[in-house]
Amino acid sequence: MKLVQQWDAIVIGAGIGGLVAATQLARRGAKVLVLEKYLIPGGSAGYFERNGYRFDVGASMIFGFGSQGTTNLLTRALATVDQKLETIPDPVQVHYHLPGGKQVRVHRDYEQFLTELTHLFPHEKLGIRRFYDECWRVFHYLNSIELLSLEEPRYLLRVFVQNPGACLGLASYLPWNVGPIARKYIRDPELLKFIDLECYIWSVVPAEQTPMINAGMVFSDRHYGGIRYPKGGVGQIAQKLVEGLQKYGGEIRYKSRVTRILLERGRAVGVELATGQTYRAKRIISNATRWDTFGLLLPNIPPAEQRWRRRYQPSPSFLSLHLGVKATALPATTDCHHVLLDDWRAMTDPYQTLFVSIPTLLDPDLAPPGYHIIHAFTPCWLSDWEHLSPKDYERQKEAKASQVIERLESLFPGLDHDLDYMEVGTPRTHRRFLGRMDGTYGPIPRRVLPGLLTMPFNRTSIPGLYCVGDSTFPGQGLNAVAFSGFACAHRVATDLGL
Repeated sequence: MKLVQQWDAIVIGAGIGGLVAATQLARRGAKVLVLEKYLIPGGSAGYFERNGYRFDVGASMIFGFGSQGTTNLLTRALATVDQKLETIPDPVQVHYHLPGGKQVRVHRDYEQFLTELTHLFPHEKLGIRRFYDECWRVFHYLNSIELLSLEEPRYLLRVFVQNPGACLGLASYLPWNVGPIARKYIRDPELLKFIDLECYIWSVVPAEQTPMINAGMVFSDRHYGGIRYPKGGVGQIAQKLVEGLQKYGGEIRYKSRVTRILLERGRAVGVELATGQTYRAKRIISNATRWDTFGLLLPNIPPAEQRWRRRYQPSPSFLSLHLGVKATALPATTDCHHVLLDDWRAMTDPYQTLFVSIPTLLDPDLAPPGYHIIHAFTPCWLSDWEHLSPKDYERQKEAKASQVIERLESLFPGLDHDLDYMEVGTPRTHRRFLGRMDGTYGPIPRRVLPGLLTMPFNRTSIPGLYCVGDSTFPGQGLNAVAFSGFACAHRVATDLGL
């Protein structure tokens, strides 16, 4: 079959990692084509509209929109292609509702957060400060160097010469996870469980398996750059990146499902779509998960990827409820983000940890006047939802949704009577619309691993093929995949001689 039109780089998938890589390359003069299977960009950071509501597909707790330092990666990614977004600051990152009726808010103000947590655990006052201060130490190392490809020797030499202390400090934390460091300072088992939950809500694993470098970023940037919600919804991030891509000569084509990466003499040279259309490029960048890239787009799984699979497994997916409710359902003092957990022992069990986002508390224009959006989601596995008849599938969705509504009524009494709209998504929904194996959120360690040392970078063992997104260093989250996009574009641009 004839291959047509030569590109410098083809990006498979318009998730945030893929779009950041594409825009960075386009800004440097590369001829870039993004192929997206869906109708709009963004992937898990996309949106959909129903009955006057604009719903975020995924979470709305967004890092990376600060105005200082180097870790404000979403701000920097947009600015590279002359784009910017109005963002709305959130004074509370998350409001925890913990077992035994305890509550704690993670305030934007660091001292206010420490005071509130210390009120629950006064005997751990010193340990709390020492632990979170050590997270700040990691963050300051990160925030003092330019974050690009760790696979590019000249970059590594340059940043080392510029800031050897930060480089050596970061290197010392690479093999560490949060758990051992938390236990250096904290003895109370319930407080250690809280640190587990602090990690779990973004890494989907407890502290023992969460890399310390990632925690340093998350636990500190929420107080430094803060949580900021993009006006118009999370989907605006991808929309603005696409505008920037097109401004600098890149192209994006929707309803373009890549089914195969084409190889010649073992090198990636192009892609084939479900329609049979083929495109050729000097470099191929996959924003699909590694399980979808190797095994689906490429049927043969190289030894390096087999080793990776022995270390990492797909995380659970989510049961998601997108609700439209009367504004009167929410008390005036309601925070935007909540996490509910009734039993510490069940934190990682399916349907137990409940995440709640109410973005209309920050941007009322996402819903009709007099109404709010509530997005409630909880981890679960695809296996719970497979092999069901259509009737049983709908019946199970209704039953699980009722259980979530019942839990939400502990925060918002009478919520069931104030419902205006409800749409329920399952792991099958995420698999279908996001193109992710089993609807997974991303990779998680199969066992305790040495921090980020085993997380792969962007190059793969297939010449000409790169991966970007949450299957690469440093992992999940919008700011993390933006980091991956910067790093991937830097490595590809270097390889292309740009």
